[in-house]
Amino acid sequence: MSNDAKRSIQGTLLVKSVSEDRKPPAVTTTGKKIVIKSADMFGDVQKKAIDVAIAAFEKHSVEKDIAECIKKEFDKRHGPTWHCIVGRNFGSYVTHETNHFVYFYLDQKAVLLFKSG
Repeated sequence: MSNDAKRSIQGTLLVKSVSEDRKPPAVTTTGKKIVIKSADMFGDVQKKAIDVAIAAFEKHSVEKDIAECIKKEFDKRHGPTWHCIVGRNFGSYVTHETNHFVYFYLDQKAVLLFKSG
């Protein structure tokens, strides 16, 4: 699989590099704490993912609706087919297109966003 990568995420347990452990969590101007746990995505697109997620969290309160909002926005901006999972407790194992994967926390909720298919 030269153009695909596989990721396995179980809760908050991930292997991180030493330098990543020492980075303080980012805090937005709205006071939201952002921690990027794993990413295979260009920095500018990561920032857009965080911005879209913040807007979705402000607009919706149900996790399913937040995930739908993020997915649809990325489908519109970056072409199909994006997948999004939002929640506090989930496991996953996904195959994604290279440079199209991000897993981050926005305060206490995890957001997994990736492109596949």
